[in-house]
Amino acid sequence: MTLKIGNVELENNVILAPMAGVTDMPYRILCREQGAGLVCMEMVSAKAILYKNKNTQELLKVDERERPVSLQLFGSDPDIVADIAASLEDGPYDIFDINMGCPVPKIVKNGEGSALMRNPKLVEEILTKLVKAVKKPVTVKFRKGFDDTCINAVEIAKIAESAGVAAVAVHGRTREQYYSGKADWNIIREVKKAVKIPVIGNGDAFTPQDAKRLVEETGCDGIMVARGAKGNPWIFKQITHYLETGELLPRPSVEELKAMILRHGQMMMEFKGELAGMREMRKHVAWYTAGYPNSAALRNEINSVATLEELTELIGTRL
Repeated sequence: MTLKIGNVELENNVILAPMAGVTDMPYRILCREQGAGLVCMEMVSAKAILYKNKNTQELLKVDERERPVSLQLFGSDPDIVADIAASLEDGPYDIFDINMGCPVPKIVKNGEGSALMRNPKLVEEILTKLVKAVKKPVTVKFRKGFDDTCINAVEIAKIAESAGVAAVAVHGRTREQYYSGKADWNIIREVKKAVKIPVIGNGDAFTPQDAKRLVEETGCDGIMVARGAKGNPWIFKQITHYLETGELLPRPSVEELKAMILRHGQMMMEFKGELAGMREMRKHVAWYTAGYPNSAALRNEINSVATLEELTELIGTRL
């Protein structure tokens, strides 16, 4: 199934969610190659861009191979968010997304991320200014609500639609739940009924069967895969194939797994330098190999890997 967000036509409706510390450029390229219709970048602070923070420059880099790509900004000052998006409009980003879902305490304490859900008036101001400031489509990702006393995803979705937002992504958990418990897909269905813009469902899509159920139970227009994509870029091909044919693809062979890890390691080295790249690869290797024989021993040893050569050696002998 294709999906259109504003004037951006995706080749399918399965999307890589923005995840801090996970969806950097090398990983987005791998997921895009495996069939993700859209990839979302790690969230970037609008204020950090304004103050020319060094670390932000790396977060803003995009490779042509990964497009279409969505740049996710977070912030709570409507003028700063709008101005920063306008200043980036000529960049290689296809969509601007606003983060209203991040549950991390330091973000919430600043009144950003999912804290915005407690302030619908501010949400309206941010989205209205942002949509006016840029020509590219604007989307917003939010949660079911802040906590059980503040379940307002439907209200936020209606505000977004009337502000001119092109699509919304809804995570079926409150901020207080973080990633625990089960995602509530009913709230995604309610949002879908309440607005005419595309609604992307997020939460607990770990398998092709989950993705199909998510669409059937909520009527959502797109599927956003978050934790299900960690160590599993193949999930996009698996989901799109299953939705089109009803057939489940086999899990990748050990040879394919090895090749993917080493290619990922190579790209990480090119993008972040060898030492930083290999340090980052440790968590990815743990995700890639979870559930495979010898994976516990391998996870212990991966923590001492500092070069691509050591990574190649370890994967070659251990997997």
